[in-house]
Formats: sequence, C-alpha cells, structure tokens
Amino acid sequence: MRIIDDLLSALSYEVTVRDIRQGPFQTAVLTRDCGLASTPHDPGPHHDKTPVKEAGLLLGRDVMALARMANSPSPMESAIGMATINSLIEVDEQRCLELNADDLLAKEGEGKRVAIVGHFPFVPRLRTVAKELWVIERNPREGDFTEAEAETLIPQADVIGITGTAFTNHTIERLLGLCKPEAYVVILGGTAPLSPVLFDYGINAISGTRVIDPETVLRYVSQGATFRQLQGVQLLTMRR
Repeated sequence: MRIIDDLLSALSYEVTVRDIRQGPFQTAVLTRDCGLASTPHDPGPHHDKTPVKEAGLLLGRDVMALARMANSPSPMESAIGMATINSLIEVDEQRCLELNADDLLAKEGEGKRVAIVGHFPFVPRLRTVAKELWVIERNPREGDFTEAEAETLIPQADVIGITGTAFTNHTIERLLGLCKPEAYVVILGGTAPLSPVLFDYGINAISGTRVIDPETVLRYVSQGATFRQLQGVQLLTMRR
C-alpha cells in the first residue's frame, strides 16, 4: 500500500531489533523505541497454518525487512511490521497533546453524523452526543453495521474514526477513499502511527500510543494484556 510505503520511506533504519513480542492481543517490537500494534484475531484451527513464517527467528532479521512486513498478506506478520514502524517513528512531542481519542471524537462529533470503524469502549458515550452514530465492525455486535455497509455509511459521515488495525488488514486506503473531502478523519488505537505522513492522506488527527516504559510494556504484552490493561504507555493525539 502506498500509505505504508510512505511511512517506511520516512524512517531511519540505523538501529537493531532488540526484542519482539506477539501476545494474543498486542504486538510489541523494540528497536530505537518500543512500538505497538494490535494482534489480529484469526478464528479457527491453526494446525495447518504458519501465520508468522519465521517465528522464533525474527530477531536476526534486518530492521528494514521487519518493518516491511507491514505489507505482508499475513495479518500477524503485518502487525509485527506495524509495531516495528511505530518503534522507529521519532514522535514530535511538540505537535502532540495528551488527549484521548474518545474525548476528541466526542468534541468533534457533537451534533454530527459520526462513523466509527471498530467497536471501541467509548461507543456508548458517543451515542449520547452524536446526531447519528454508525459503528462498522468486521465482527459486529448488536447495533453495529457490517464492513459491507461502510460503502454507504462513511460517505455520509461528518466525522470518521478509523481503527489503526486498518493498516494491518490493508483496508486503510479503501476506507479513506470513502470519506468526503470535508469530513474530520481520526485514526486511533495502539496501531495508529504518530507520523505526520498521514496528514498527506486527508487525515485530521492521529490518536495513538507512545511507549514510555518498554520493559513494562513488553512484560504486559507477553502476559496476554489487552490494550486497556497495558501499563507504561502514554496516549497522545497529533493534529494536522
């Protein structure tokens, strides 16, 4: 994908891969810094599958090769690639605010039509402030809409929140293409790259995660922590 290629071209690779952890919910890669990505959930048996072809051998890989795994057709490999990219981004803290995605979306979406790709814990709060809220999910819950309905719902939305996992499942460019030019678009979640490169794609804000205590994060990821359980992270929002 072009958006991933542009992220890759903006990075410096003069570092080594120091650690890789892929827990059931989170993936972490430690290079210059520690980067995160959500671990995809692939239902069904795995006996005949190899989601990560070189599992156990990745620490010997070149850091650029590891980052390029973000373009892999395997979601598990792509998560490792996105976590590597996030570990290499030199986040400009001067451009960031300590602002949660739910607060940002509640403010921008008040009285407006809002579409959220991904069912986040703050959905009930958004329902109380938005004029209309459409939650689009690969595995929809009651009241959610299916991925197929994104084609008709997103073009109607004034405010759109897109989960960063759209990078790992390679739907990000299609979803951005559905947004009307004047819409306010937010990329959010642990996978979201805090890189100004995204602003070239019509994105208004990135609500992502900066790891401030790698040792703690690696331990939590290894022990099966969900994103909400993680310690040692800072939630930041970068605006265009």
